[in-house]
Formats: sequence, structure tokens, C-alpha cells
Amino acid sequence: MYKLVTVPNTILNKPSRKVDTFNKQLVKIVKEMEETLNAQVDPQGVGLAAPQVGLDMAIFIMKPTPRAATEICINPVILQTSKPQTPKPAAEEDDEKPLEGCLSIPRIWSPVQRPRRVQLEYQDIHGEKKQVWFTGFKAVIVQHEVDHLDGVLFTQRALEQKSQLYEEKNGKLIPRSL
Repeated sequence: MYKLVTVPNTILNKPSRKVDTFNKQLVKIVKEMEETLNAQVDPQGVGLAAPQVGLDMAIFIMKPTPRAATEICINPVILQTSKPQTPKPAAEEDDEKPLEGCLSIPRIWSPVQRPRRVQLEYQDIHGEKKQVWFTGFKAVIVQHEVDHLDGVLFTQRALEQKSQLYEEKNGKLIPRSL
């Protein structure tokens, strides 16, 4: 199992290198990444990019629910997206807004507007190219993890969108200013 890398580690802010070799070592790396992701319980992780465990490699895995199979995406590229989901008018808003967080930025949360559909081209663990449309929560995970591989953190997206950042303290979310 790997140790999680947290801010301000510089590997989180630089683009990752493309994977060229698909071998047993790569399989071992992905298995250790999966162990690391599965070990995250407070909060539970749903995705993990190689830079988050200190590896300069264009790999991410995702597991949107504890019982879901782990999906492996190597050298991913977002080919196209649908329009970003627009916030609902206040009268239609649910009491709870979906917040994005990150295992590498513990206890910080923010709403981030992202497209609800993305077409991703990537390679599987054997190097075979795939093109898949992801929707809903999986689309959000894909974009968050591809951002990691590009050296972009979700807090950067939140600031670009002028979204409020929150810090979790004693089980409560406290607005945080930068």
C-alpha cells in the first residue's frame, strides 16, 4: 500500500508522464493503488491518481461505491464533454449541495461545476485503447482524476468558479477564505 501525498507536495501540481510500458510492474503499481484507495474510509475515496501516491505516471483508478469494480484508466484523454450542469435556482435547490473533496487535500470541500458527461480515451492495464462515455458521478470522478494528471487540483477549479471552500472541523463544514 502506498502513502497518500498531500498538498503542498509539488508532484500534485505538475503534469504526469505518459505510461509506455505495460508489464507486471504496472500491474503491481495498480494493485497497490487499489489497496491504498480501498483503505481510505474517513472520508471514503472514490478515485485515486498516481501523483496522489507520489508516482509521476498518467494512471488513475476509480471505484464510485465500495462494492463497485475498480476501473483502471491509463494515459487518459477527455475527448469531449456535454455542457456543465448548471446550478438550480434557489427555490429548486436541495438542502444539500454536492461537494467535491480530495484525499490529497484533507477536510476541504467545495462545490465544483463540471460536465455531467465525458468521453474518455484511455488504455487498459494491457495497453488496449478504449473510448467510453461516462455520465453522472463517474463523469465527475473522471474529470477530477484527469485534472490530477494535468497537475490541477479541485480547489483551483473551485477558485476559478468563485465557489466557496469549506473546511471540515468536528463534523461541521466551516466556510474558509483564502
